[in-house]
Amino acid sequence: MHFIGLLLAISTFIIIGVFHPVVIKTEYHWGTRPWWLFLIAGLACIGASLCIADTILSAIVGVTGASLLWSIGELFEQKKRVEKGWFPMNPKRKAQYSSLKEQDAHDNVHHSTLEKNDLCDKDASLTKGE
Repeated sequence: MHFIGLLLAISTFIIIGVFHPVVIKTEYHWGTRPWWLFLIAGLACIGASLCIADTILSAIVGVTGASLLWSIGELFEQKKRVEKGWFPMNPKRKAQYSSLKEQDAHDNVHHSTLEKNDLCDKDASLTKGE
């Protein structure tokens, strides 16, 4: 029997599973600032996988590199998830989220103003008999 495919599948599953909490913890403690560390490590792993003769080890290192690169996008997505309230916000870094909350507050005020104007227009058209 050949177990290489199964070994690679299990390894990939574990690598992806490890990076999920790494992204969450990284965003919680440091925000999105360390994204470039994921980039450097990902490119290094991909480069290393090209130099490794052993197929299994090369594939595992390559999958790790790809997961590191994928984690860059997930890091920025995690920030959005925190802003939506899906994950806890680090109170020490609360200021990093305030600009978006201010934008949301502005958008909500603008939206409610538009709704009021629409209601006023409807009320005016009702009184005019339109």
